[in-house]
Parts: sequence; C-alpha cells; structure tokens
Amino acid sequence: MTLPVVAIVGRPNVGKSTLLNRIVGRREAIVEEKPGVTRDRKDVEAEWNGRRFMIVDTGGWMPKGNALDDKVSKQAEKAWMDADVILFVVDAHVGVTPEEQQIAQRLRGSDKPVLLIANKVDSDKRENDVWEFMKLGLGDPWPISALHGRRTGDLLDDIVSHLAAAEDEPEEPEFDPDAPKVHGTPAVAIVGRPNVGKSTLFNRLIGDERAVVHDMPGTTRDSVDTEVDTPEGRIRFVDTAGMRRKSKIDEGTEYYSLVRALKSIDDADVAILVIDATEGVTHQDQRLAERVDASGCPVVILLNKWELLDAEKRTDLEYQVRERLHFMSESPVLKGSALSGKGIHRILPVLGEAIESYHRRVPTRKLNQVIQAAQSAHPSPTGRVLYATQGATDPPTFTLFANKDMPPTYVRYLERKIREHFEFGNTPLKLRVRRRSS
Repeated sequence: MTLPVVAIVGRPNVGKSTLLNRIVGRREAIVEEKPGVTRDRKDVEAEWNGRRFMIVDTGGWMPKGNALDDKVSKQAEKAWMDADVILFVVDAHVGVTPEEQQIAQRLRGSDKPVLLIANKVDSDKRENDVWEFMKLGLGDPWPISALHGRRTGDLLDDIVSHLAAAEDEPEEPEFDPDAPKVHGTPAVAIVGRPNVGKSTLFNRLIGDERAVVHDMPGTTRDSVDTEVDTPEGRIRFVDTAGMRRKSKIDEGTEYYSLVRALKSIDDADVAILVIDATEGVTHQDQRLAERVDASGCPVVILLNKWELLDAEKRTDLEYQVRERLHFMSESPVLKGSALSGKGIHRILPVLGEAIESYHRRVPTRKLNQVIQAAQSAHPSPTGRVLYATQGATDPPTFTLFANKDMPPTYVRYLERKIREHFEFGNTPLKLRVRRRSS
C-alpha cells in the first residue's frame, strides 16, 4: 500500500537532513555544516509507534538564486505539495528571516497540516527564543534539537496523530529498518562520472523531474531512488552521485557522496554505466567500469549524447569501447540521448533480461548434462568434475565437485559453456571448485 508522506522543508542549513536522520534512527542523508548540501528530494521509510510513513528530505528553499538554486527550490515545493504532513524547519538561533516569511506565506494557504519546527533548541533556557516564530502564523512552534534528539519523540507523536486523523491505516507487519525498502523489487543503479547525464536519464526512466539536473558537475550529492511500474515489472531506479578518483575528492560532502554511490552499486541488481559519448571512454570511465564489474551485478553500458557525434567519431567511440572496456565484452552497449529520449526505449527490455538472468536458477540435472558434455568435448588435463550444483543466485553461483584441482583456464571454459547453454548473457557467474577426496 502507499504510505503517507511527511515532507521536511525550510531554507538552507536549518537542520532538515539532521532531523530526517534522527527520525529514521540512522544516517540516511548526508549532513555537513554548510548550506546547499542537499539538492534532490530523498525519500526514506520511517516508523513510530507502529505507524509507518515516508519521510522526505528536501534541499533548502530560496526565493532567488542561480539556475541550480531555482531547481532545488522547485523540488522542495513539489515535495510539500505532495505531502500529507509538512514539517517547516527554522533555526531558533537565527530568528525569523525574510525567506522564511515567504515560505510561511505559501504554507498558510495549504490545506494540509503544517508543523513549525524550531530546531537547535538545545536546552530549556533557549525555549523562550522560539516564540518569535509565532509571527509566521503557523501556530505554536515545536522547540527541538534534531542533533541531540531533544523533544523529537513528542514531535513524532504529534506527526503520527495527524497521519491517523488524515487516513485510517490498516495494521501493518512489524517494521524492520534493516530490511530492503520493498522486498523483491530489483534495484537498477545509474552510475558514471560527474556530468555525463545520469540524473537526466533517471528522470527520463521514471517519467518525472525527480532529480535536480544542472550542467554543473556534482549536482547530485546523495543517491536518490524511485520505484516505478514498467512493462518489465516494478523496478527501483537509483540515481547516484558522479564518481571521481579519490585523489580528486577534496571535500567531506563529495567523500560521503562517493561512499553512498559505491553502496548503491553493491546493493544493485543491475547497473547502467553512463558514458558521455562526446568525451569518449576516459581513464576514469575504465576505472569506474572495473569497480562496477567487480560488484558482481550485470552492467548495461549507455553511450549518452550519441546524436552529437558524426559518423567518424561514432566509429572511433565504438573502437574505444571494444579496446578500453574489453573486460565487459558481454555487456550490451546502447546508444541514445537521455535529454531527447531517443534510443532510451531500448533500455527497459535489456534491463528486464538482465534482472531475470541475475535471479535465474537452473535445474541440477540439466546443469550436470552441460558439464558432462563439455568435459566429453574437451577433457580437463588434470582431473574431472564429478558433480555440479547451483548454490545461490544474485549472481548465479555454481559449485563444482572435482576429483582433482582444476586449472583456472578450464574453469573459465566450463563457465562459458554454462553461460551459452542457459543464455545468461552478461550476468556475472561465480564458479567454485571443491575437491572431493578419493
């Protein structure tokens, strides 16, 4: 079922991401002591006293700014328009600002509950400071400290009381914070260097302006995910921050962005590696491809901005892919434009095949028939596989019981035969050889 939504809004650097982390009880959002760290909306499932809901972190709203600031503000506005309850966070140390007066003017016209949160009230002595915010016309402010957890439990009681009044929610199973967001929903991570078009592709695939898109590298700071129903089934697409070499990372925010992006890759069922066709396959693309390939999930390569190349450059780029990404020769290479949408329709069928292969389990009898036929056609120089079984999926993992150690080249030969017969495509396979005593 669709969970009710609680949106956290406010100007930059008032503690919105800290409040989200406090509510969910873990570090989901990147937090740093400077404004503008959060840019995209981030949805996280939360629970309080048996009631589940989605909590949405937003970037700081600003009345005027550059093009990027305007896009971040629009994301925040969309979040509060879609929410069931709105948490308007202000900084008790600073007092009422002109920006907050403009936000309050917009929120006063909302037909949804708006809770005014005066953050950074670390002691009883500071509680008197919050009454200044009464002039915003949004009722009594909640004096809390998101950093220290002060009065956040009382605030959550108030939030769920508004959710209960808004709708009658049926009883739900016990909440497990360590469980996947939706069990069984495959995750597709969109990865690549900064400014290659990942967020544009993400928005194109989900059919919504969900991620902030700007031509400045590093616009995406945290991994953002959205689940959508597709012809290939329900898929969770994950937009990740652009990844550079560690030596080039010189700020805390980018370091945590890298950590989140790497975790998204490791948790994914499939990865889409986006390469800027106008720049070709760079050394950093190679390094990133190696990291994605090592994660063990299938990889789909997208040559983005393909329409900007002439015939000669297209031929050269295809050669670069074959030479510099030779270790991913099984991965499908698609060409298209995330901005215009041309060629993007080919991605979903390829993803569907990759997801199915990643979760595929083959019959033990047929597996042993393939192994025996391969050994009859080309016997091993040292020993023989007596029996084989598939022990796991995600990725498909096979155990070969042999009477002697098998050369790595022969194991790769058997892997190729298994891949070809069962049509695993570009799905990574794991083969383990266990020697059985005589």
